Amino acid sequence: MTITRNVIEIGAPARAVYALASATEKWPEILPHYRYVRVLEDRGAMRVVAMGAWQDVFPIRWVAEQTNDPDTPHIAFRHVRGWTRGMDVEWVFEEFARGTRVTLEHRLKFQFPVASEWIGKHIVSGYFVHGVAAKTLARMKVLAEGRA
Repeated sequence: MTITRNVIEIGAPARAVYALASATEKWPEILPHYRYVRVLEDRGAMRVVAMGAWQDVFPIRWVAEQTNDPDTPHIAFRHVRGWTRGMDVEWVFEEFARGTRVTLEHRLKFQFPVASEWIGKHIVSGYFVHGVAAKTLARMKVLAEGRA
């Protein structure tokens, strides 16, 4: 299993950062590297979303179940379609004196017939997952701090 963590400190309250992060349907409007997010099913706290983003010049896409918990706050995704099917993603928000530490963790057991551990670690997680997550968190920081 490959675990990819991106961590950032944001000078804004956890609830404000969570509000931006949990509204995935708005990501294409606020995150330039996102091509689309479509809500396929809405079951209240859980919904199914089809997402597409850019990592450099490469278009990527997937479908995930998204579970929002505004009380904690916490966001969880389970990829159900695409190359990353089975990947679990967790957004953890920890308040501290200067704002919120956001940890974005992706857990992937890549299912590919040849060299799956190397491909999963270096290409899928190291390049695509880490790259998109870093851009997402950097932009969330700019937006949340601008509103704080």
